[in-house]
Amino acid sequence: MEQVKEAGRNVEFETIASDRISFGKNNFLEVARKRAVSKDGTTEFVSISRGYTMRDGSERYKSSLTIPEDEEVRKFLIEKLSSI
Repeated sequence: MEQVKEAGRNVEFETIASDRISFGKNNFLEVARKRAVSKDGTTEFVSISRGYTMRDGSERYKSSLTIPEDEEVRKFLIEKLSSI
């Protein structure tokens, strides 16, 4: 579990499930379902991240996009990605 502290808030992130695909020499895309847990409650979301693998095998993330756990938003994204 990954823990992040921002502006006096403790948030723990749990990865529920993830899949990735490699492309190019050392790049990858990862799609993951995650859960953010804080004293204020729990929120689930989908994360799409781009990263790369270092020469020593460690991984670094360059950017990430989070998608809310909202069926309408997910359907919109799937439809638009399929039509491009």
